[in-house]
Amino acid sequence: MLGQRLEIRQGQGLVITPQLQQAIKLLQLSNLELEAFVEAELERNPLLQREDAEPGDANDALPEAAETGDRAEMSFDEGGSAQAADAVDARADDLYGDAAPGERTSDRMTDEAQPGLSDWSRTGAGGGLPDGEGREQPDTRDATLWEHLQAQASQAGLSPADHAIALTLIDMVDEGGYLRGDLAEVADRLGVDPARVEAVLTVCHGFEPTGVMARSVPECLKLQLLERNRFDPAMACLLDHLDLLAKRDLAALRKICGVDAEDMAEMVAELKALTPRPGAGFGGEPAQTVIPDVHVRPDPAGGWKVELNADTLPRLIMDKRYHGVVAAGARSDVEKTFVADCAAQASWLVKSLDQRAKTILKVASEIVRQQDAFLAFGVEFLRPLTLKTVADAIEMHESTVSRVTSNKYVSTPRGVFELKFFFTAAIQSSDGGAQHSAEAVRHRIRSMIDGEGRDGDVLSDDRIVELLKEAGVDIARRTVAKYREALRIPSSVERKRMLRAG
Repeated sequence: MLGQRLEIRQGQGLVITPQLQQAIKLLQLSNLELEAFVEAELERNPLLQREDAEPGDANDALPEAAETGDRAEMSFDEGGSAQAADAVDARADDLYGDAAPGERTSDRMTDEAQPGLSDWSRTGAGGGLPDGEGREQPDTRDATLWEHLQAQASQAGLSPADHAIALTLIDMVDEGGYLRGDLAEVADRLGVDPARVEAVLTVCHGFEPTGVMARSVPECLKLQLLERNRFDPAMACLLDHLDLLAKRDLAALRKICGVDAEDMAEMVAELKALTPRPGAGFGGEPAQTVIPDVHVRPDPAGGWKVELNADTLPRLIMDKRYHGVVAAGARSDVEKTFVADCAAQASWLVKSLDQRAKTILKVASEIVRQQDAFLAFGVEFLRPLTLKTVADAIEMHESTVSRVTSNKYVSTPRGVFELKFFFTAAIQSSDGGAQHSAEAVRHRIRSMIDGEGRDGDVLSDDRIVELLKEAGVDIARRTVAKYREALRIPSSVERKRMLRAG
């Protein structure tokens, strides 16, 4: 029989609060993403302020609030962030799909929120404008490829309709200068005849740089050869078989093109003088410089010194005195709720940033301890390392280590590396000794192949396997082939042709 009844059951469960979800999210943000997030929070929360804010900023009317007793500062103390330490170290499957507080401002985390985009190159020594203050300054940045092509299209004498077609085609050009897209789709979208689109593209093929807006590498090279009056049937046949040229199969090319060895050498030399990426010489969006989150330096006392990069750590404070003034002035329930929410969010964000910095330092220190041989002797001594190994050593969950090492970089005496670089698969030793890092094995394979020209011998994948096994590395031939292809190294047959061709 079916019936209804009331029961009381006791159980355990983990509830991820919005604040906890925010703290976990902060772990995996890069320093640029974190800076944008902090800027958005500073704009949204009036109780937050940068620790190094100048007088006259957010709360100039309350200068006394700068005292330590009136503010909750972000400090690296163990006791103040114990709750955040336990909260941040959560499994990946503990997260809810709800948006975290502050995520609603993610739509503002775009270009306008990114710091460091102002151009101060024309300011004088005293911080003011140079001579001619107030006058419009010329735009000195390099023109992009698209701006260059659009300017030529405006001066090509095209009809308004053809000019619109040309601009549509220019929008389909990639950074290398190649036209990416289907002309039939363009004609259908614009409601014109495909032949007309082809005719406009022919006009665009006359734009500078020569070869721009080509649809393939052979077409790009053909346009450059036509300008030099060096396009003939033999050269056309060579362009149709560039795959043989890439394989250095010159004997087959000579037979197909019907030329002798001297003519073939001249044709190949002409192709080498051309530009396969005509758009590469134009300005584009400035590349973002990698800013390391951690610095590793030799310690005079021995070992390595691991330090956080202070420039990437936003130091925030919550002005408690200003909070008291605002809270006292709140009258309605809505105002009181808003002030209370801002205070809670500000306090939690300060603690979360504190714990984020400490967790990054903790993980980076353990990685340096595990990979000290790499720092001292080079990539050949890179040890196999997994997320679980680091997580067990620092007593954190594996997913926490994964979040910390995402989009984080470390500056070492051997260069700047992403923290993920130090996690490599293990390859067994043939003599039962210590395992070898996959990255170290790839380095050995490259070193062997780089020495082929000096030794006069080309190593096959089977021979590389034999040499590695003699060195104590137990590896399969297909693994060697996979690593070689990942390093973009041709096969032994292709390398032999390249050595014969000189």
